[in-house]
Amino acid sequence: MPIQRINIPHAKARGEWAELRFMTRAAELSLRVTKPWGDNAPYDFAIESAGQFLRIQVKCTQSRSGNSYRCSLTANHILYRPDQIDFIAAYVIPADTWYILPIAIIQGHPEIQLSPHRKTAKHAKYKEAWHLAKTLTCLLVAAVRHV
Repeated sequence: MPIQRINIPHAKARGEWAELRFMTRAAELSLRVTKPWGDNAPYDFAIESAGQFLRIQVKCTQSRSGNSYRCSLTANHILYRPDQIDFIAAYVIPADTWYILPIAIIQGHPEIQLSPHRKTAKHAKYKEAWHLAKTLTCLLVAAVRHV
C-alpha cells in the first residue's frame, strides 16, 4: 500500500521513523532484530540467528530523480565499508517498498537510483529481498556449527 508523502521535515526524525518501519517489517517476517545502544555504531540494527549477526544500515528516500528515487548510501558523505555493515535496507517512502541491498553490490557508490515500478531496473532483484537476510543468517549459523 503506497504511503502519501510523509511530512517529516527533519532528516533525522524521518530516518528514525524509517527505522521503526524497518523493525515492524522485520518482526512481521519473524526476524530477530536488535538495536545497538547509542548512536555511534556504523549500523542501525543487527538481525540475529543462533548467535550470528548481520549488520543492517537503514536508509530512506522520497527524493525523486526522473521516474526513480535517489537514495544516499553514505554517513556524513563517507562511504560504508564491508567491515562495518552487511546490508543497506533502503526504504522508498512513497512506494512503501524496501530494498535489501548487500554491501558488496553498492560498495563505492555514494548513492543509487531505485525504481520500484520497473521490474527490469538495475536493483529490482533486491526489492523486498528480505530472504537474503534470512538465508545469510542460516548460512552463517551452518558455517559456525561446522567449525
